[in-house]
Amino acid sequence: MNVTPMMRQYLDIKEANPDCILFFRLGDFYEMFFEDATTVSRELEITLTGRDCGLSERAPMCGVPFHAADNYIARLVEKGYKVAICEQLEDPSATKGLVKRGIVRIVTPGTILEGNTIQEGKNNYITSLVRTEDHYGLSLCDVTTGEWLVTEIGIDQGDLKIMDELAKFAPVECLLDARVYTETTVATGLKDRFNALVEQLPEHVLDYDLCEKLLLNHFHILGLDGIGLTAHPACVLACATLLNYLKETQKNELSHLGQITFYNVNEFMLLDSATRRNLELTETLREKKRKGSLLHVLDHTQTAMGARYLRKCVEQPLIHQEAINARLEATSELKESLFLRDDIKTCLSAIYDMERLVGRIAYGTCNAKDLIALKESLRVLPELHSHLETTTSGALAGMYNQFDDLSDLFERIDMAIVDEPPISLREGGLMKRGYNQEIDELRDVKTHGTNWLRDVETKEKEQTGIKNLKIKYNKVFGYFLEVTQSYNHLVPDYFIRKQTLSNCERYITEELKTIEEKILGADEKLQALEYKLFTEVRDFMATHMDRLLNMSRLVAELDMLTSLAIAAEVNGYVKPLIDESDTLSIIGGRHPVVEKIIGHHQFIANDVYLNEKDHQINLITGPNMAGKSTFMRQTALIVLMAQMGSFVPAESAHIGVVDRIFTRVGASDDLASGQSTFMVEMMEVSNILHHATRKSLLILDEIGRGTSTIDGLSIAWAIIEHIADTHKLGAKTLFATHYHELTELEKTIPSLQNYCVQVKEMGETIIFLHKIVPGSVDHSYGIQVAHLAGLPKEVLNRAHAIMAEIEGDSSKDLRNVVEASSKVVEAHKAQPNLVQSSIHVASDVLNPENQIVTPRLSQSTQVGDDVAQLSLFGGTAAHYDIIDALESADLMNMTPFEAMQLLFELKNQLKESTSKNKKSKK
Repeated sequence: MNVTPMMRQYLDIKEANPDCILFFRLGDFYEMFFEDATTVSRELEITLTGRDCGLSERAPMCGVPFHAADNYIARLVEKGYKVAICEQLEDPSATKGLVKRGIVRIVTPGTILEGNTIQEGKNNYITSLVRTEDHYGLSLCDVTTGEWLVTEIGIDQGDLKIMDELAKFAPVECLLDARVYTETTVATGLKDRFNALVEQLPEHVLDYDLCEKLLLNHFHILGLDGIGLTAHPACVLACATLLNYLKETQKNELSHLGQITFYNVNEFMLLDSATRRNLELTETLREKKRKGSLLHVLDHTQTAMGARYLRKCVEQPLIHQEAINARLEATSELKESLFLRDDIKTCLSAIYDMERLVGRIAYGTCNAKDLIALKESLRVLPELHSHLETTTSGALAGMYNQFDDLSDLFERIDMAIVDEPPISLREGGLMKRGYNQEIDELRDVKTHGTNWLRDVETKEKEQTGIKNLKIKYNKVFGYFLEVTQSYNHLVPDYFIRKQTLSNCERYITEELKTIEEKILGADEKLQALEYKLFTEVRDFMATHMDRLLNMSRLVAELDMLTSLAIAAEVNGYVKPLIDESDTLSIIGGRHPVVEKIIGHHQFIANDVYLNEKDHQINLITGPNMAGKSTFMRQTALIVLMAQMGSFVPAESAHIGVVDRIFTRVGASDDLASGQSTFMVEMMEVSNILHHATRKSLLILDEIGRGTSTIDGLSIAWAIIEHIADTHKLGAKTLFATHYHELTELEKTIPSLQNYCVQVKEMGETIIFLHKIVPGSVDHSYGIQVAHLAGLPKEVLNRAHAIMAEIEGDSSKDLRNVVEASSKVVEAHKAQPNLVQSSIHVASDVLNPENQIVTPRLSQSTQVGDDVAQLSLFGGTAAHYDIIDALESADLMNMTPFEAMQLLFELKNQLKESTSKNKKSKK
């Protein structure tokens, strides 16, 4: 391609970065050409022009001013693009020919430092996920704060476990190896759920030896023991591939990434993705807004660091009693000491986002205002330290002992940088007077240069006696002394002739030459020197990065604890009792978000009690809108709040540590993957039953409502029995249902207790009392709720009529089936080796109205004999089919609920046969 040298340079750099939009520096602008220009013009709505480049047609071109480029780059990255920044690597004024250019940084969603995507109270994670033969290695990094995490997940735990873990962090950019990218659903899940940029890692970066060497070099260590990854090869690959990507894109040593934190996924309470959504921990389910979430209620933090730390605590509740109680003790001390809390809060309010300031220092992108923000943050640390001196709780006293007031760093910035510096580092005006003598002189030259020249002129007149001596200036000779010919005889020896004119002579002196150099070069030298000295201060801060980050994290934790104390005081929360018992007892529990909306005094508090022995399952019935879901959610939230170290909305709470919370609340289609509401429900329930333990808390609402009544009832019944079986699961459970037949289980499952929501009926209207009490209800008030919703009266009247018909027929049949199922269960328990016991039950089910009378079979009678006996009493071919089905059923390997469903199907066949017989007789 015959193009100009500059365009050839552009095309070569673009070819090396084909997946990026190239911001190509030309003077005071970044220019884009060809397809990039078209894309940027469209996305940013800026003018598309053209440029001659040696081709037959002008190249499409658009551009943005370099001083405003950050905003444009941020907007492109928010839209999912990667931007490669190509700078001039030489001074154009000192270079002949084409200026050397190169990529100085590639900005991606996971590496952007500025813009709307960077939220103060939320981390901006980029992650790498790599698979080995037996593990996944997951590494996460927030380059804006220097946080770097890594963990390991077993291959056998599957895609759902990976997505549940990623849901804690909501990464914006993800690097996946080929197998994870192509053989799992992770890539699709990341794109759909988090709108993340997902890329496949090239094979060559996954070489273990190269990965190990990269990490050793970065941390300046001799072995992986130094970072705790020797026994975790999958983690080595994940960390190294992420580090390699960051180095390639950032063109930076990444010195602030000085520590990898390995964490075990089992160190925190397990919360799957559905539970996080259902409990609305950090955002609302429908509108995806922070207001209306648990985080919004608890967040009284004063710093961005504290806000991020609080979010992590909400996302990752603790499961170790000692750690939970340590937080609770600190929260309690801050809550009880008003003056201490207010003093700490005042100090915290003056602290800027130190973590991200340190990140900008490490990147070399911080300006003087950033250093002043850091200085103001450091200013209050000694006072904050003094407030912690008298604290007694382990966590707060530990902070006092670990505290570093960083006074030396404060003094360095305070001594060097002016209090109100300009944003631009190239404008000068950065350094304080007295910090550097040369800078002071240059400023004096810049400010007082004219006075100096006037003083020199006056002095030379007096010393030489040349009354018309003048100091003048031109671009060729600079400053000079001009003497007319008539005064040449008075010119002293130290005057140096520069030029002779017809009527005068021009001279210079060493003093004038020195002043000239100072005046003419003062501004340029001043800017260059101030920038140099500024970078020295910035680099000095970078050498103390570990200290700065450690204090940032200590301040963040203190802010989080103070926030929990304020929330407890403002909302009337109490300190929970946390131990390793199997008890969950909450007296006067309230929903933290709902009570905030409707008011503390308007909310109806409720009690809940669960344990693993005699009160394991609470089966809750009652109409829609009565408060069942609120009650169950509030129980889960109270447990979660307690285990994150927060006080809770209740009169009292005794909580045995829960390892996992699972919720199955509400339903929605997953149309993108072709999954119905019921399929989504069953997948979530399956996940719960496979991963819950005896120490888990299950919140199950309306299981089985997405299919037919008999199917749904059967599934719900089977699930309850499975949970109640301590050999299979035995988890503490709140189970809300409209299948009132399930309340009969209280008679057969000792650990199940029936509860209902109190409702007051007033004619066709009902009043919800929102109180959960022992007992059950036998109907759901669905038509009354429909009446409250405003359905037309004729629809409601017809609904009443239809309900009366159904209750007189179908519900009667359904009750027969339920009773039969109970007998199946009892028979199997009493005589598990006798198939005939199930046939006795079948006889009852098939003959509810004695339509076909078959004699009771003794336990010694064989099933086959029943066929002959049936024919003696008027049996039809359909009846033989039913007996055949019973005879062939493998009852010993059939669950009670499979047996129940079989019986229901056989009963329908019998009814159809009987109906046909009656018609044929007529």
